[in-house]
Amino acid sequence: MEGNIQNIHNDLVKKSKTGDRSSQYQLYELYVDAMYNISFRMVGIKEDAEDVVQDSFIEAFKKLDTFKYQSTFGSWLKRIVINKSINHLKVKRISLTPIENHEYHLQEEVIVPKEDIDLFKAKKGIETLPNGYKQIISLYLIEGYDHNEIGEILEISTSTSKSQYHRAKKKLIEIIKQL
Repeated sequence: MEGNIQNIHNDLVKKSKTGDRSSQYQLYELYVDAMYNISFRMVGIKEDAEDVVQDSFIEAFKKLDTFKYQSTFGSWLKRIVINKSINHLKVKRISLTPIENHEYHLQEEVIVPKEDIDLFKAKKGIETLPNGYKQIISLYLIEGYDHNEIGEILEISTSTSKSQYHRAKKKLIEIIKQL
């Protein structure tokens, strides 16, 4: 079943590459909600996320000839959305929370029992994180990127990604405990 769905999506991509507007619209309909959710988690403003997604689809359809079927169309598009979201934040001058030069070692991990954390608290906590921390948490925990990939996406080192993630997680735990 999953392979069949992938074949249908690939057929839509092939037709879209020829300029078939109907196929482009079908791809848009298939992916717009998921891409909006990704962007919204990163930029945090509904209208900005909508703009990022529209720009991402425009870019994707313009560069569709560069899509080589080495990944799914969805993961290729997701990368465009994430990059556009990051660029949007950079334009707004919202950057990663800076790390102090002398802090290279990770702090001891704080463990909170699962029964103390519910989904609502976690979502609320993520929403209140500083934007840099929110980016790292979203990319790592929600989008599933590893620290090497996050480093490439955010143009930071892998060690910076790891330390930012651990700080973000620690801050998130503090926030959740207060909720």
